[in-house]
Amino acid sequence: MSAAAATQAMSSMTVAKAPSAGEGEKREGERREGQKREGQKEEARWQPVLGLPCQLVVELPLPSFRVGDFLRLRAGSVIGTGWRLAHDVPLRVNGTLIGWGEFDGSGSRLAVRLTELA
Repeated sequence: MSAAAATQAMSSMTVAKAPSAGEGEKREGERREGQKREGQKEEARWQPVLGLPCQLVVELPLPSFRVGDFLRLRAGSVIGTGWRLAHDVPLRVNGTLIGWGEFDGSGSRLAVRLTELA
């Protein structure tokens, strides 16, 4: 192939151009906007049930707790759990495990911080 033919062949090829910084930002913005619309659709799907009551239970397992321990309970009793402070406690909504949390203090109140969803 002659040099002129090679040059002509190369000039007729389509060369993929890397997106410029502005194009990349535009695509990222479009992606985020699409995710936002999806989130709004998901939220709208839940709208009819958002006001329904549910029960959130924080479980603190007491594997060695006995009926005798229960009968000795009085106001001010302290129950040893054997549960390590570093272990998260299970969280259930209407009996279904939804995640785990850790106890936290907020002023004079006890709170549970959600650490992981199931």
